[in-house]
Formats: sequence, C-alpha cells, structure tokens
Amino acid sequence: MADFSKSSDQEDDIGAVGGEDSVDERINEQAAFVLCEYIVQAAHVDDPQVLLSQEDLGGSQSEGRDPKVKEIVRNLIQIGDELNRNAELQYLIDHIELDSADLFCAVAERIFKNGVNWGRVVALFHFAYKLIYRAVTTNCRDIVRKIIGWTMNFFRRHVSQWIREQGGWETVQYHFQNCRWHNLAIFVAGVLTGAMAYWKMT
Repeated sequence: MADFSKSSDQEDDIGAVGGEDSVDERINEQAAFVLCEYIVQAAHVDDPQVLLSQEDLGGSQSEGRDPKVKEIVRNLIQIGDELNRNAELQYLIDHIELDSADLFCAVAERIFKNGVNWGRVVALFHFAYKLIYRAVTTNCRDIVRKIIGWTMNFFRRHVSQWIREQGGWETVQYHFQNCRWHNLAIFVAGVLTGAMAYWKMT
C-alpha cells in the first residue's frame, strides 16, 4: 500500500541522487490507488447495482482502505456529483469512442493544454471514470484495464512531476478543504467539455 504520510527521511531523498525518481514512483502509486478507489465508489454512487472492486481495476482491495485515500476520494465524489448534472458534458461522454488510446490521449492532452492544476487532475480522473462506467454498463469490461493504463501512462508523463513540485498528494487535501465545490465543478466541467468538443471538431 502506498504511504500518504511523509517522513523526514523521505523528504531528504528528494535531494539525493535518484531521489526524485523514487518520489515520483510513490506519487504514481498513490495516483493509481486514488483513481481506482474513485472509480469504485463513484460507480456505486451512480448505480448501486454496478459492482466494481479494486481487483477489477488491477489493484488490491486493501489499497482503498487507507483513510487518506478515502478522504481524497470523498472529495472527488462531491465534485463528481456536481459534474453529473452537466447535460452537455454527459452527452459528449456518451458519444465518445471507448476503445481508442489515440482519442483518450488527444482529450487528455487538451485538458492540460494550458498547464497543470488540481482541477485538471480531477478532470482527467473523472474522464477516465466516465469511460469506465460506460464500458461496464455496456458489457465492454474487457477495455476497463486499458483505460486505467492509458490514464496512468498519461499521468506519469505529464502530471506526476507537477504533483511532486506541489508537495505531493498530501497537498490536494488542503486544496479541497479551501475550495468551493460548485466553482471547482464548473471549472472541471468547462475543461472537459472544451476538450471533448475540440476533439469532435478535429
């Protein structure tokens, strides 16, 4: 299980040779835990009949039990509830091709076109979740782990370093505690809608 706490030894590693790589690896592991638990919990909220587990997504059940993971996921669920009310966003997601790595990457790159912030990270995770939810509810479970893989590959290449520079996943909790859910949801919806609308026009 990924450790969401930081020790002084871990902080010292950042300045050591290879230290940034080890920190990035830990951040990537934490991201995978958060993403998978968000998908499991959000699917249950959207439809209690949809049963998913960490194992279905390539993780282990114990990973989602970390209280800090649960707190971050709880915050993501609140934002997701707001996003589900956006009819335009839902329409675009319902009509996007599921089994296309190129399409996924094109939308993800558009999400981060103007840089990285926590709202855009939420947008990426929510985009992945909605594709997986569609796959599960349309009997296309065979592509679920593909979507997880695309998301984490993109995260490693484009997002992980930024999260390290912000101080790690620990800082997202502070951000969530000090944001207005409705405003953040509006921002995320705008980013996602713009990214997918751009894809449809190209």
